[in-house]
Amino acid sequence: MVQYRSGRVAEEFKKEISDIIKNEVKDPRVGFVSVVFVEVSGDLRHAKVFVSVLGDEKSISDTIKALKSAAGFIRREVARRINLRYTPELTFVYDDSIAHGAKISKILADILPEEDKNEQ
Repeated sequence: MVQYRSGRVAEEFKKEISDIIKNEVKDPRVGFVSVVFVEVSGDLRHAKVFVSVLGDEKSISDTIKALKSAAGFIRREVARRINLRYTPELTFVYDDSIAHGAKISKILADILPEEDKNEQ
């Protein structure tokens, strides 16, 4: 039961945090960000927000710093939008799975023989 509830809360958090970052965070350091996954603890006191950022290392670093700086604001906005007894502390974590997947796709494309590429 607790896992189901934390899963629902995580999905709702993902939606709301994405919207807040997109529409309300005005920090110029925030680049193109997408919330990939939110992991909420069983007691709903902590949430890890996994984000993907497009850009080079500097823009990724700046965006993560800006999100960490805006964590209090984002948490207050989430609390205002979602009626929960506790609003979790937010921790932003860079998720490189999209970049890693693109790298693997490129490697596989380079490995395929030319005739296989033409068939696709």
